[in-house]
Amino acid sequence: MAQNLIGQINPNLQLPEFTKAPVLGKTQEGGSFGDVLKDAISTVNELQKQSDSEIQKLMTGETQDLHTTMIAVQKADLSFQMMMQVRNKIVQAYQEIMRLPV
Repeated sequence: MAQNLIGQINPNLQLPEFTKAPVLGKTQEGGSFGDVLKDAISTVNELQKQSDSEIQKLMTGETQDLHTTMIAVQKADLSFQMMMQVRNKIVQAYQEIMRLPV
């Protein structure tokens, strides 16, 4: 009584597109550091919204795909953790600059 729990691999599977990370000191459109931070925060916010949407769909029974929901939640969590680490480094750098004698 062997059941085939894993379906066939879809040959038309599309992978997510990854963009190049900006090089330090340079941005793609020549924007400022603040613009880069705003874009990163808005991306994290969008991932949080997508995660909430996937959770809502799972809870209402609109979808049964637990894997997609968990992936969305993990993406949101990792991006938030990364944003917090960047924030911590920025605060550390600011504090270090403020300690420098003038």
